[in-house]
Amino acid sequence: MIIAHDLGTTGNKASLHTDDGRLVTAVTVRYDTDFRAGGIAEQDPESWWRAVCRAGRELLARSGTPPERIGAIGFSGQMMGAVLLDSAHRPVRPAMIWADHRSAEQAGTLAAELGEERAYRLLGHRIHPTYSLAKVMWVRDHEPRTFRRVAHMCLAKDYVVQRLTGTLVTDPSDASSTNAFDQRAGTWSRAVLDAAAIDPGLLPDIAESTSVVGRVRARAAEEAGVPAGVPVVIGGGDGPLAALGAGVLTPEDGAYTYLGSSSWISMSARRPLYDPARRTMTFNHVLPGHYVPTATMQAGGASLEWIAQVLRPEGGPERIARTLADIEDADTTGLYFLPHLLGERSPYWNADARGAFVGLSRHHGPAHLAKAVLEGVAFNLATCVGAFREAGHPVDRVDAIGGGAASDLWLRVLADVWGARIRRRSIVEEANSLGAAVTAAVGSGLVDGFEVARELSEVQAEFTPAADRHRDYAARHREFLDAYRSLEPWFANSHPLDN
Repeated sequence: MIIAHDLGTTGNKASLHTDDGRLVTAVTVRYDTDFRAGGIAEQDPESWWRAVCRAGRELLARSGTPPERIGAIGFSGQMMGAVLLDSAHRPVRPAMIWADHRSAEQAGTLAAELGEERAYRLLGHRIHPTYSLAKVMWVRDHEPRTFRRVAHMCLAKDYVVQRLTGTLVTDPSDASSTNAFDQRAGTWSRAVLDAAAIDPGLLPDIAESTSVVGRVRARAAEEAGVPAGVPVVIGGGDGPLAALGAGVLTPEDGAYTYLGSSSWISMSARRPLYDPARRTMTFNHVLPGHYVPTATMQAGGASLEWIAQVLRPEGGPERIARTLADIEDADTTGLYFLPHLLGERSPYWNADARGAFVGLSRHHGPAHLAKAVLEGVAFNLATCVGAFREAGHPVDRVDAIGGGAASDLWLRVLADVWGARIRRRSIVEEANSLGAAVTAAVGSGLVDGFEVARELSEVQAEFTPAADRHRDYAARHREFLDAYRSLEPWFANSHPLDN
């Protein structure tokens, strides 16, 4: 059996799989995020470890699986964060996760030093405060006493793997999310690190995603409830592993969209994709020699979660479902939601951007607001879909995964806005951990190749765009873009991070 952990933004989604990757059961253990004014978004790495230990025990108890049947453990993890450790691999401060964007000054300095076009072609990404390197620079500049204790920087999954095995490494997919990785060379970029004035010795070694990087240590085994000696496969970042979990291995497999806290549209490619307008980015795939061109927005599912909390503060776990109930017929003509609650990556790369309802009238109520949020995310991602189409990558069929993919209404909105067929997979919330399980199965020799991923998740529903609604949404998309452009000077001049 295989245990796979997906260390996401809101919790650890863990799953138990047979040795050929088939899902047996899954459990989610949630943890908190410290969101504060000033662009702060932090988590306690110890909460990740506790979630992994609790989830592993719950998986075995729920399925009745004896611990000795566990043959491998694999990992998926949130990307772009900065976990700073001392020489004993203990965190010196809370982890700055991907949503933390207080390091705009450091990112600007680095971009000016390298040149934005050079950096984009070297890294596959823009220089931006959401990436790991700018966060490390921020700690150096603002917390010098803490930074003097830093001996290592890693990503979320790497920290937990180190706790399990004693080995600190990362993989190319996660490395490609740091703004410090030379994508074509497959190594840390000395040119970028020199420009950032960051010691390369702080960064971990890089191993292939399928590498068995160690075995569970006795002390860790006691906490995690698994036998000592179980092989641990490093796995990868949640974006590339989501692609694998959606069965997107090669360009021929089409595109997929992930509707989680952050949301994106992505595909597989055999070379990095360079967008002249730099709206998109490219990660390394967990499949060697493959890449994952991606357009990621900061607050996709997070926008839905936010509006559900606002409208139903006492609603509990079911508040999102209740918020979405009976809103399909709400007429949102002229009402727009700009879903930039955490600044924005694709397509604008504007850390100062903020969320806004535009066009509110007295007759608008909760149903209008909730539907406008779904449409706002769809409109924002539509700009990204357009970027891929302009680059010659057709986006006609898109497989949907992530928690938001459970909503028929949201998938119908996506189909109508994008003018594409949207298909829901049978495994949506566990797609990332499914990718981690397949990677662990390949790495530990339980299966021969990644191709098994295509057989493990089936298409369960398909949503076809309605021609009349697509025409209407195309016109409204132009108004949505105009709303952002009209507010962009205000975003730049209002200094929202100081509020």
